[in-house]
Amino acid sequence: MDSISKEFSKVEKKQQEVADSTIDNIDKIINEIQEAQKRLETESHKELQKVIIRYEKIVDKKWKNDITIASNPEVFANKEKVLNTTVALHFIREGRFELANTFIREAQLDIPNTIQTQFHEMYQILGDIKLEKLEPAIEWARTKSKELEKRGSTLEFELHRQRYVQLLIDNRREEALVYAKKKFPLFHSRHIFDIKRLMCALAFSNRLSTSPYKDLLSPDLWIELQNKFMRDFCNLLGMSSESPLYISVTVGATALPTILKMATIMKEKKNEWSQQDELPVEVPLPDYMRYHSIFACPVSKEQSTEKNPPMMLPCGHVICHESLNKLSRGNSRFKCPYCPHESIANQALRIYF
Repeated sequence: MDSISKEFSKVEKKQQEVADSTIDNIDKIINEIQEAQKRLETESHKELQKVIIRYEKIVDKKWKNDITIASNPEVFANKEKVLNTTVALHFIREGRFELANTFIREAQLDIPNTIQTQFHEMYQILGDIKLEKLEPAIEWARTKSKELEKRGSTLEFELHRQRYVQLLIDNRREEALVYAKKKFPLFHSRHIFDIKRLMCALAFSNRLSTSPYKDLLSPDLWIELQNKFMRDFCNLLGMSSESPLYISVTVGATALPTILKMATIMKEKKNEWSQQDELPVEVPLPDYMRYHSIFACPVSKEQSTEKNPPMMLPCGHVICHESLNKLSRGNSRFKCPYCPHESIANQALRIYF
């Protein structure tokens, strides 16, 4: 038994030596890893700092910290209510009705509930169009048919076109034909070419995706339909399709570099802006962000309004209604201010832009 005990002690001792050696090796490895990690962190931090410093220098060089030189704080003096109303209407136009109500209440604004009701209807119908449910939009367009036609809108026809294509996709040829006979004659004079294509597509209803009329299946048509509906809805409310606040901020951000450069140059030359409400330089903007008077009478130099609309004379020249009355002096004949042609007031036609 003694001999066994001695041998066991030797084994135990050897195991302990191996374990101690292993632990020492593990500790050594851990220390080496930790040291390597610290070195990497230090190097990475230095590299990051170099990049950040380089970026800051570029930003400082390209961007002016003081943008107040390009602003005129007096423009918004005593116009808090106007600005608050603009913000509230932006929330309503974006469909954020709960936020709009909170803002209106806290800013103590008086905005008619009818505006929210109208935009709520718009977003409901728009949501249906996104789900490819056209009936609510078609009904809305039907009730506004005269106003839409007066503005030259094609929305009502495009809604019926899209519904007709839906029936073809579902292989409901008989229903599609009945629908076309019922709806398309209303738009014959303006859309005869499109109607002919739609009727020819009927022959390819079982393979429309590989037919000459596969463009009728484009997803872009649904996006265009949504945009056209929003634009026409806003136009009938007497509003632009884009929020004025969005346009103002976008235009301001786009124009800021040009205005800053101009302001810096004028400051160096000790010049000042004129007192007119205009910039001394042209600011490059996309066409859809360019707003101007639709018509200014060449005789009176005044902008046209609903009460003083533009009127086209038989010769083709256009003047405002008030100028027409002054020239005609009742019902007498008068000469066009810009050509020898003579006419009378009731021959002039009101035009819409």
